[in-house]
Amino acid sequence: MSFEKITEQTSPYRHLEKMTIEEILFNINKEDKTVPMAVEKAIPQIEKLVEAASDKMLSGGRLFYVGAGTSGRLGIVDASECPPTYGVPYGLVVAVIAGGDKAITTAVEFAEDSREEGWKDLLKNNINDKDFVIGIAASGTTPYVIGALEACRQRNILTACITNNPGSPLTRVADYPVEVEVGPEFVTGSTRMKSGTSQKLVLNMISTAIMIQLGRVEDNKMVNMQLSNEKLVDRGTKMVMERLRLNDYEKAKELLLKYGSVRKAVESYA
Repeated sequence: MSFEKITEQTSPYRHLEKMTIEEILFNINKEDKTVPMAVEKAIPQIEKLVEAASDKMLSGGRLFYVGAGTSGRLGIVDASECPPTYGVPYGLVVAVIAGGDKAITTAVEFAEDSREEGWKDLLKNNINDKDFVIGIAASGTTPYVIGALEACRQRNILTACITNNPGSPLTRVADYPVEVEVGPEFVTGSTRMKSGTSQKLVLNMISTAIMIQLGRVEDNKMVNMQLSNEKLVDRGTKMVMERLRLNDYEKAKELLLKYGSVRKAVESYA
C-alpha cells in the first residue's frame, strides 16, 4: 500500500531567507489559520475516540499518551495539566516520551527509532487492558509509537492515534485513528509548526471533553481545580461566591480553603 508523507512535502513558500520579517510572520500566520479547519474535519474521529476513552476511564482505567519529539512533549504538557486543572490524581493521565525525561528539554538521538522501547515505557507504568493509549506522531511512521500501539493491540488494550498523514502505518494499528491533514509546513518538514499546533488543539479537545464526561466540570467552571497558587484561590473564591450567592469574599475564601475545592465548599454549605 503506497503512502506519501504530506508533512514532508516541499513548502509552497520559496526563498524564505529573502522575505522581510513582516512577510515571514504574515505567511506563518496565514498557514496557521488553516489548522482549525483541518481539525474540524476530524471531529467525527475525535468524537469516537473520546467516547471510547471516557468509557474506559469511567470504568477505572487510565489515559496514556505515547510520543516522540514535539509530539511527545505535547502529550506531556496535556497530561501534566490535568491534575491542577481538574483535580484528578496524578497518574490518571500519563505521558511517555521516547528518550525519557531528558527528551522533554533535549533531543535524544535515535530514541524514537526503537520499536520496543515504547511498550517497555508503558510497562513501567503497569499498563493493562483497563487503560486507553493514544499514540501521537505527525509523520505516522515513528517506530517508538507504532511499536507501542502494536504491543497494546496484541494485549487487547484499546488504542488511538493523532497523526497528520492520512493512511499512515500508525493509523493502521490504532483502533481510533484521528487524522488531521494540515498540508506541507511553512519550513519544509518542520512539523513543530502546523502539525504540532493541530496536535495541541486535538489534545485540548480530548482531555477537556473526557474531564467533562468524568464530572470534573460543573456548568462552565473548573470546580475541582487544585488551589496551587493565589490566582487559583482567588478564582475559586469568586466561584464559591457565585454559586452560593455570597457577598462576603473572606467567608467564601475561608470555605474554599477549608474544604479544598469549589465543589466541596459548595456541598458543605448546602
